[in-house]
Amino acid sequence: MKRVALLVQYDGLNYSGWQRQKNATTVQDILEKSLFKITQHEVKTFAAGRTDAGVHASGQVVHFDVDCVIPGNRYSDVLNCILPPTIRILESVQVKDNWHACHSAMYRHYRYVINNSKFNNLFINNWSWHRYQRVLDEVLMSNVSKKMVGEHDFFAFQKSGSNRLNSITRIKNINIKRVEDLIYVDIKATGFLYGMVRLIVGQLVLVGEKKISPEIFTDRWVNKKKNDVKESAPAKGLCFVNAVYEENVFNKIKNNDFFPVFLIKGFS
Repeated sequence: MKRVALLVQYDGLNYSGWQRQKNATTVQDILEKSLFKITQHEVKTFAAGRTDAGVHASGQVVHFDVDCVIPGNRYSDVLNCILPPTIRILESVQVKDNWHACHSAMYRHYRYVINNSKFNNLFINNWSWHRYQRVLDEVLMSNVSKKMVGEHDFFAFQKSGSNRLNSITRIKNINIKRVEDLIYVDIKATGFLYGMVRLIVGQLVLVGEKKISPEIFTDRWVNKKKNDVKESAPAKGLCFVNAVYEENVFNKIKNNDFFPVFLIKGFS
């Protein structure tokens, strides 16, 4: 048996998330069925993070154990001949037997993209949230988000249905910046609650549109006022950028970021 790690990209628009589900098409299900075609054995995969329905990944990390003559670095080529075009393996490598895609990760990085232009853009529509009603104040959004850095209880930013024992997690960094008409919300954390990023972005947009004050935003999550957190950003603007490890196992990673660069000029 050997352990193989995959660096995976997928367009999550038509998938019911990463995790295998009954009566639903998921990325994990498609990947494991493809591995079965190659090995003629059931192969169980483990991912660095579980993405919800409609959420994308530019650098998801997956591992599996397999008893097969195919070298670890060849699985990317073989799988890409079988997988649909919405799922691509960027690289495959053999790793140590005790290395784990999820448990070995130091933190995960999610990015949310908001198109704040007055006009829709079909070229990035499936990868962004067109929030055009008002010009967002990204500086105000950035300032209020800084208080969330560190270890806190983010119960207010957790959707119902989570099986976690608690809602405490550590946010390593939050960066919000505007590039022309696009606003990027980057959040790096040791772990993410169910629906956490989309709920945070939904509330930050209300702050950016001056619909709620920074004080109300902070009060809602600090005092766990989950019932007041009703606005959630749509899934299509969210992407699992990558997972970061103490020692990088992939050779092709540059700056740990495979997210595409979007440019929108002259739309506002």
